[in-house]
Amino acid sequence: MLKIRFAAALLAALASTAASAGVYTDQLSKCLVDSTTTEDRTMLVRWLFTAASVHPAISSLSTVTAADRDTANQVIADLFVKLLTESCRDPAKTALKFEGAVTIQQSFQVLGQVAGMELFSNPQVAAVMTDLDKHFDPAKLKVLTDEAASP
Repeated sequence: MLKIRFAAALLAALASTAASAGVYTDQLSKCLVDSTTTEDRTMLVRWLFTAASVHPAISSLSTVTAADRDTANQVIADLFVKLLTESCRDPAKTALKFEGAVTIQQSFQVLGQVAGMELFSNPQVAAVMTDLDKHFDPAKLKVLTDEAASP
């Protein structure tokens, strides 16, 4: 159980970034999440994957083509424009007015985090993630937690 918690905490730390959002950014973020379907969020994850697939550290593991990336870019560009100019127009205008352009980045970052949580909650993905558990050294983790619990 400790190993699973450790892995979950590690993944959460990797997936999050520190950002201080204002009230209008929060409202826009909520609108983006509420205005997207599971399919939209799946497409967002696919787009992130296609973009990451060109990184030299993982490009040899992927069969994503330039055409796949272009299609994903078009789908997500259409989604972003629809969300900002139709579904969430008023919250987007207000957030831009009072909190600046960074609000767009921060709000879509929240949407990306929600999409990522959906990806990792898939039972098949979760099963693979749980396999990480068999590679942890429980003795070393116990020493760490014991040291942390000591006064």
